[in-house]
Amino acid sequence: MVAFRWVYVTCKDEGEARHLARLALESRLAACGNFFPVRSLFWWKGRIEDSHEVALILKTRASLVRRLVTALSKAHSYEVPCIDVLPVLAVNPSCAAWLAAETRKVAGPRSGGRRKR
Repeated sequence: MVAFRWVYVTCKDEGEARHLARLALESRLAACGNFFPVRSLFWWKGRIEDSHEVALILKTRASLVRRLVTALSKAHSYEVPCIDVLPVLAVNPSCAAWLAAETRKVAGPRSGGRRKR
């Protein structure tokens, strides 16, 4: 059985969320990305910030999390991006099959590109 994870990322705006989602999907490190506006309060450099951000949730296999987090960290605009990984405790069988199929095509760690068909 394949284990799945949600990867939660806060982004500066919708453009960045869309860019990161496409990066994850095109590399087959995630099968789906959802994003929506959020209001964030957080400590930053000694003071509380109040900011409008966009939250991105990426749905992926547990085995791809390390590669996905690395790719997101490199592409993110924030100095300290919030990238949280959450376990998925249950998923309906048809969605699980779809998630597994859409992330199965990921390139091997050493190939640097897509597999030949």
